[in-house]
Amino acid sequence: MSKRTREANMGAGLAIGIGVGMAMGVALDNIGTGLSIGIAIGIAFGIAFNAEKKSDGPKDDPEDGSGPERPEP
Repeated sequence: MSKRTREANMGAGLAIGIGVGMAMGVALDNIGTGLSIGIAIGIAFGIAFNAEKKSDGPKDDPEDGSGPERPEP
């Protein structure tokens, strides 16, 4: 993943988090606390968006022929 993509993902996460935090701040009548919580949520979203997908190993895909062998009738 390129550096530009990672930065965009972190920015998107922060934007979502700040939006959620501002909504929480308005609902709780405490903008500062809502914004702080929103930034924390945004950082968590940004990290989650940047996480590399890990392979759990081979999948049982009958199309590629790498699955378990079946006895012939």
